[in-house]
Amino acid sequence: MTDQLTVSVLGTGIMGAAMARNLARAGHTVRAWNRTRAKAEPLAADGAHIADTPAEAVEGADVVLTMLYDGPAALDVMREAAPALRSGAAWVQSTTAGIEAIGGLAAFAAEHGLVFYDAPVLGTRQPAEAGQLTVLAAGPAAGRAVVEPVFDAVGARTVWTGEDGAAGSATRLKLVANSWVLAATAAAGEVLALSQALDVDPARFFDLIAGGPLDMGYLKAKAGMVLENRLSPAQFAVTTAAKDARLIVAAGRDNGVRLDVAAASAERFERAAAQGHGDEDMAAAYFASFDEKRAD
Repeated sequence: MTDQLTVSVLGTGIMGAAMARNLARAGHTVRAWNRTRAKAEPLAADGAHIADTPAEAVEGADVVLTMLYDGPAALDVMREAAPALRSGAAWVQSTTAGIEAIGGLAAFAAEHGLVFYDAPVLGTRQPAEAGQLTVLAAGPAAGRAVVEPVFDAVGARTVWTGEDGAAGSATRLKLVANSWVLAATAAAGEVLALSQALDVDPARFFDLIAGGPLDMGYLKAKAGMVLENRLSPAQFAVTTAAKDARLIVAAGRDNGVRLDVAAASAERFERAAAQGHGDEDMAAAYFASFDEKRAD
């Protein structure tokens, strides 16, 4: 089998567009679709065919890659694509869908003869554009030769978590990782807000922890985005962070664990979105520490 594939990318937002571009640069034939066509159009310059419908996009595809808002959105779009899906094609499902949705997605795949891979990714805009994502993947070993060239084009590392994509082991690991990322993001915003309230220069705090066990490059990176007003374009948007936080809270609740920090983070992201920061980087959760008038 050749490593050059026809890959359909459904969803060309921050992550999907970067993944489609890297697939095209790797020599694969890319057929891209987005609900708002204007978001997909720039990919034509990279050689991608821009489709008007999901069905047009998946026609003749060896691999279908979904990078949409959530599980229900992924299922809806795949239902639109259903008439043109090829039995035996691989479905790389990279949407952060949550545990509850995985079963329905895998059932759809089985119904249409697709080889299902639960394959969320770790990373934001910059590593996505650089092809440096970490791919978390679960799915049958027998079909991995088909999807591995896709993973190699979009990521620097693939972590296999199991052979049963329907079990959602990759999604489970993704939610655990995101719980840490979102908590750290929310904490970075609160550190800056408290510094402002107490008239403390944030630089003094960073100097205080420098080189010690509390030092964290991620903290400084997210704080720098706020302090230097670099919140747009988003590396990972506030609204998406709020959605992921809710998925994390639900996963904990459904498995007998109360996640107070994740719940509070979800509220912060939602409050920041309501203040008009939804399309900004998730570091903009900082503004949720203030009332709407002050945030403006």
